[in-house]
Amino acid sequence: MLELFLFCDCKMVLIYSHTTSPRLQYTCNFIFKELLGIDFSITVDSEEFKNYKGAKINYSNSEISDSDFNIQNHSLLFESNIKEQSVSCFFVNDYKAFFNTPDSDWPFDIFAAVFYLISRYEEYLPHTKDLYGRYGHENSLAFKEGFLQLPLVNIWVKDFADTLKKKFPDLNIAFPVFNFVPTYDIDIAYTYKYKGFIRNIGSFLKSPSIERIKVLARLQKDPFDTYDWLNKLHQKNNLQPLYFFLVAEKNSQYDKHILPHKNAMWQLAQQHAKKYTLGIHPSWQSGDTHSLLKKEKAYLEEMSEKTIAHSRKHYIRFNLPEGYQRLINSGLTEDYSMGYGSINGFRASVASAFYWYDLSKEEQTDLRIRPFCFMDANSFYEQQYTAAQAYDEMLHYYKVCKDVNGSLITIWHNNFLGEAKEFNGWKEVYEKFITTVGS
Repeated sequence: MLELFLFCDCKMVLIYSHTTSPRLQYTCNFIFKELLGIDFSITVDSEEFKNYKGAKINYSNSEISDSDFNIQNHSLLFESNIKEQSVSCFFVNDYKAFFNTPDSDWPFDIFAAVFYLISRYEEYLPHTKDLYGRYGHENSLAFKEGFLQLPLVNIWVKDFADTLKKKFPDLNIAFPVFNFVPTYDIDIAYTYKYKGFIRNIGSFLKSPSIERIKVLARLQKDPFDTYDWLNKLHQKNNLQPLYFFLVAEKNSQYDKHILPHKNAMWQLAQQHAKKYTLGIHPSWQSGDTHSLLKKEKAYLEEMSEKTIAHSRKHYIRFNLPEGYQRLINSGLTEDYSMGYGSINGFRASVASAFYWYDLSKEEQTDLRIRPFCFMDANSFYEQQYTAAQAYDEMLHYYKVCKDVNGSLITIWHNNFLGEAKEFNGWKEVYEKFITTVGS
């Protein structure tokens, strides 16, 4: 049974460690300041720690006093290299954990475990790439151990906070407020419109379509034109979405969009920039030719007449650390790519924003990572869910994110929400979900 610390100044948590490190500082900042709203300080002075009258955590393998909250440390946060770690999972409060600390007041080194997950440490180790050259989700600990669909870091920290509160009743914990951020990737703005005569003729000859003729003759709305409908949906439910525009200068196998020099694309970008935040959707080509990223960002800024700070990689195609380093070098400060393009879930096991820690340089960066957990394309193409199953899946992520005061970020594409027959029923379940969340 934990001993209560009855008379203490709990405005700050003092953490003792035999030494400090950038990894430890980074992790404590995320856990205490960002998730718990508590200030903290790290000391290597055992006497200072012993005499401190407030909430304090002994993060070492040495006992200082009986009143301390003790967590034995794993070596991970005091290393400066990247190597294979021995990770063995076990259950704590019905959830998976690792880096066990059997003789501590907490059953595992939560600091090292959190760092391992949010730094994406395992993605720096040798691994198998998927079909698109990405880190395959099958490699991840979360997938192998069955916690990919849970924001495990948030769950751990919430339980940890409850335990600290029992030890230090005067500790003022301020959890963040749950929020929902709908986001949209505009890969192909329109099905038939604005693609040019030659492209339309070629496509028609390959697959004759009466629908194409009706749309081009302005007798029928383009199936991918969902923008007015989405505007009304956002206004009705008081939502502030983000739109990510693909603006590659030319089409390719994986960049099959409306070319950005078209007047229609300029108008679409400007219309959305007046109401919402826009982000760049870096093309597949920019992943191969790195100079294109700055060009695409500048192009969207010219189109929208706005400074572009947000990004999400097309096909979620990036590798660490190079992918994020290129974003920083291009002047981007907010990224929404932390998730998988092959399965839904929490890639970094967290439902909260965090600063990217560059393991190759051993430093926290200014790049803010905002993880998503649901993408329509994953649900439809990869998991082969029906619209009804996708609705249940979204409700699951809504519940688990709300339970931990996290942030729910979803990705939808305009083509899923239009009148394309392939996606019958998906528009309706999305509206139902938005209404549910909004209520």
